[in-house]
Amino acid sequence: MPLSAREPDAATLARTAEQTAGALLAPAAPHRLADVVPAPQHVQPDPTADWVLPAEAVIVSSADPAALAVAEQLAQLLRPATGYPLPVTDATAPEPAGGIALVLDDSADLGAEGYSADLGAEGYSADLGAEGYRLDIATDGVRVTAATAAGLFHGVQTLRQLLPAAIESPSPVTERWALPSGTITDAPRFPYRGAMLDVARHFFTVEDVLRVVDHLARYKLNHLHLHLTDDQGWRIAVDSWPKLTTVGGATEVGGGPGGHYTKADYQRIVSYAAARHITVVPEIDLPGHTNSALVAYPELAPDKIAPPPYTGTEVGFSYVDPADERTYDFVADVLGEVAALTPGPWLHIGGDEAFKVKGEVYTGFVERVQRIVADLGKTVVGWHQLAPAAHLDGRVLQWWGTNGEDLTTVDAVRRGARLIVSPGNHAYLDMKYAPDTPIGHDWAGLIDVRKAYDWDPGTHIADVPAEAVLGVEAPLWTESVTSLADIELLLLPRLPAIAELGWSTRATHDWADFRDRLAGQGPRWTTAGITFHRAPEIPWPTAPTIPTQRNMPQTDTATP
Repeated sequence: MPLSAREPDAATLARTAEQTAGALLAPAAPHRLADVVPAPQHVQPDPTADWVLPAEAVIVSSADPAALAVAEQLAQLLRPATGYPLPVTDATAPEPAGGIALVLDDSADLGAEGYSADLGAEGYSADLGAEGYRLDIATDGVRVTAATAAGLFHGVQTLRQLLPAAIESPSPVTERWALPSGTITDAPRFPYRGAMLDVARHFFTVEDVLRVVDHLARYKLNHLHLHLTDDQGWRIAVDSWPKLTTVGGATEVGGGPGGHYTKADYQRIVSYAAARHITVVPEIDLPGHTNSALVAYPELAPDKIAPPPYTGTEVGFSYVDPADERTYDFVADVLGEVAALTPGPWLHIGGDEAFKVKGEVYTGFVERVQRIVADLGKTVVGWHQLAPAAHLDGRVLQWWGTNGEDLTTVDAVRRGARLIVSPGNHAYLDMKYAPDTPIGHDWAGLIDVRKAYDWDPGTHIADVPAEAVLGVEAPLWTESVTSLADIELLLLPRLPAIAELGWSTRATHDWADFRDRLAGQGPRWTTAGITFHRAPEIPWPTAPTIPTQRNMPQTDTATP
């Protein structure tokens, strides 16, 4: 496939058509309360009755603006397919009264961090914490309770999955909008649950990135790592170094036109993600992976000569000059402007594959850059190659190895580092599913859905205690990825597998159960017009079904 394509080419369109033709899927068997991805922490079904959304239902919310925002997002999710008006109102003490109530309750936050690594005597944590929720479904209405708006938002995603798949329709359909009765009490295992999108090898529009944010939100992931700079392109505007984008951003793999995000573009992504309780983690890769910066500003190069633009896929050949003070002015300016645009706590400084910057020169560079990040009031994140450098309080290493034995990383953890776990042979979503997958790589092996699911972030790296693991992230590198359809093909259905490892307690992890629950997501993706790989190990429903369209006035269909 031509790497420079900006629109899906014939091969991509053919793949999409084949998937869509095979994906007019029948609804799964009637939903159970546990038919949710990621698996809820504790489920207590009430088989006596279901709740059916009435046409006159009202969504009642706590008066807090953040809770009201989630209530409006819920209404926007439900209005297109149901055709119901679903007005949103606030109340001091919200009651469902036949509809849906979203309730903020500070008393639900009982713990210091509110994550569920340690379970109580009943096998689950009653502490909803920073992101947990309680969903109560009865014949007289539905209530979502949480200590925070993030918890309410996650509860809404569960509610969404328990409705028929037709709820994803962009226009009104005839359906019985029923939920199974009972109670779900749920909270995440890890505080960091994310995915990475490489926008440097190939550039993707703001709208494409927002679509990826929607996929993360659906499965309760809470971080989007954007790989913003690499040899092939610089994607974020920096006022003090304008040629980074005008020159460095004008290329990509395969020789396409590249592109970049203005500061307004980037702020739009950050704001859209924040509204869905997702934190953007920007990465400026240093000291290697910097050819695009050197093309724009040869003064940063060791020989002060501009290299030619690079549109290939090799790594390890470029680096900024670690012996020149001008390099550190550049780093401070760039990270300062990116930090000012990013409300989240993290700045990712890359650090991988700097093959020509070795030993004390490398560690000295990293230590200076770590201090720059700290002086900006941010927490430094970097690939695990940063491990030999001196520890800085709060430092986070992102581990992408393929062998769980890593003494250097273990030593960094002993000195205080925490880890985001992204093993290349389990979590790298740019790996092919099978030998005939038309895009992707296989250097870390083939990753089918089971391999993406069958591992434990808390114990994967030998001699690293579970409490040092901040969470899990699924990176998607884009050397061979040129369109949104390509992104979705590689994300789905593996992204929900990684999401479950990050959210659900280890006791709930069961491949046979997961594959059945995952199969129920197929009709939802099809109805929503989302591309996905019909992995043969998943028992996707196969009988076609097309919901009956209703001729009704359209309401606001903005995607929450």
